[in-house]
Amino acid sequence: MQLLLNIDVPDLERAHAFYSKAFGLTVCRSLGSEILELSGSAVPVFLLLKAEGSTPFEGAVAPRAYQRHWSPIHFDVVVPDLDEAIKQVSDAGAVQEQPVSTQAWGKLAVFADPFGHGFCLIQFLAKGYGEIEAMPAHGTTRGP
Repeated sequence: MQLLLNIDVPDLERAHAFYSKAFGLTVCRSLGSEILELSGSAVPVFLLLKAEGSTPFEGAVAPRAYQRHWSPIHFDVVVPDLDEAIKQVSDAGAVQEQPVSTQAWGKLAVFADPFGHGFCLIQFLAKGYGEIEAMPAHGTTRGP
């Protein structure tokens, strides 16, 4: 199985500029005039040109909209230096939506790209998510 990230955008040129500047991604290949494959991350990233107001799938109740929206599926970018990454994505045009928070596993910064897609920057501390491995989950203990 291979995981990839598809990001619908209303303006392919503007999206390419943002994702290149924000994350250092580069064009791997162009697939016609409506798809760019970007490289430079652990998974392939595809920018898909999809018009504002177009139907995302047959029978969809709501059309595509590019104002800020919430989705339970979003992407996180793990970075070695959160302050540096915040500056880089902000300079590219991302909007920080809340102050940095610190959890047992690391620091988290929540953003929206210029097309309304949410993403998080994460700087892991110590063992990252492993820091919560031994913590009780919902009142129970983990392990043998």
